[in-house]
Amino acid sequence: MRLEERLSLALKRVNNDRYILSLAVGQRADELSKGAKPLLEKNTQHMKYTDIAIDEIGQGLLVIEGLVHK
Repeated sequence: MRLEERLSLALKRVNNDRYILSLAVGQRADELSKGAKPLLEKNTQHMKYTDIAIDEIGQGLLVIEGLVHK
């Protein structure tokens, strides 16, 4: 899946708020860099932390607290 498609899915999960998405991706990428286990089923060994975070949010595996889904 192309990056644009993955970002589109992730944006839908945060009500198209790019600011919230960027904060969430940054925080999750930081957690992953410090040893947190990825929530994805696929092999993430050669993926960047930000790509993992975007996919986790887009697939609904990572829930962002305080976000009201419409």
